[in-house]
Amino acid sequence: MQGPFWLGDDPEGPFPPPHLALKSPNGLLAAGGDLTPQRLLSAYRQGIFPWYSEGEPILWWSPNPRAVLFPDELHISRSLKKRIRRHPYEVTLNRNFSAVVEGCAAPRGNPEQAGTWITAEMKRGYIDLHRLGHAHSVECWSGSTLVGGLYGVSVAGLFCAESMFSRANDASKIALVSLLTGSMVGKIQLMDIQMLSPHLKRLGAREIPRADYLRYLQPPPATG
Repeated sequence: MQGPFWLGDDPEGPFPPPHLALKSPNGLLAAGGDLTPQRLLSAYRQGIFPWYSEGEPILWWSPNPRAVLFPDELHISRSLKKRIRRHPYEVTLNRNFSAVVEGCAAPRGNPEQAGTWITAEMKRGYIDLHRLGHAHSVECWSGSTLVGGLYGVSVAGLFCAESMFSRANDASKIALVSLLTGSMVGKIQLMDIQMLSPHLKRLGAREIPRADYLRYLQPPPATG
């Protein structure tokens, strides 16, 4: 495979198998297509996600290894535990999905949280997915002000985190902890964070082989 596979206009058209993704850049699998709910759900169910910049065609990725965070491996620092005990924010689920997406898309100084890749087309795609019940947001509020949160896609017992933002101390971390330690979107086997960052590594994230990640997306064997 010399370059990414080009997708056609059919939103139900197949993706190539993830093992055909390029090694450099790591995980680039396909280009083109659209961000309809059908296409997005098909991608996430196969361990594929979109990531591209304004002015580029839509690029689809399945990196190897894959960065994940298992709930029972979540590391909460002493200082974060202390802040959580103080209940500094009200944490909600799906109260304002579009506002969380906008918060994640806003330019920020922290390069780990740069949100400029969230294009207008991306926003529309995930808002449509949210309306169908497949994408969720976790919000942190200080009074009536949204101060942080995250959003992602729920599929096969996994939460595929797309982005997070914080406008107040530890707000995005508290949103993440609330998601992984509660039952906000049902029992989560693991959080897919796609690619590892120092910020998430400190919270307990690690890399696993793509083949292992894809096994989590397989339906359980039939019984009886």
